[in-house]
Amino acid sequence: MRYIWTIAGLICVGLALLGIPLPLLPTVPFLLLAAFCFARGSKRLHDWLTTHPRLGHPIEDWNQRGAILIKAKLLATISVALVFGISLVFGVPIYVLAVQAVALGLVMVFIWTRPSQ
Repeated sequence: MRYIWTIAGLICVGLALLGIPLPLLPTVPFLLLAAFCFARGSKRLHDWLTTHPRLGHPIEDWNQRGAILIKAKLLATISVALVFGISLVFGVPIYVLAVQAVALGLVMVFIWTRPSQ
């Protein structure tokens, strides 16, 4: 079972790394999920991830204070606006837009109500 957690963690790290250059793919949630998986599958990889000079900082902010960087909040807001804007441009049906607006709105409320770092 440890191997499954380790493989899942590695996949999450890969997705997080893809999220660095791709604006619509979130990085931090995948890092948090990778840390969760590694804590159950590989102490060595968990320690590497949480102490990594670039990747470990958002994990520690979240673990210690539930905090999200202002820059991350702004990028998330821009990404959400872009996704909704693309849906409008492509003429997505109104009921889909309504579901999307509610879901994305709830995500934004969650993000902006977290402490800032």
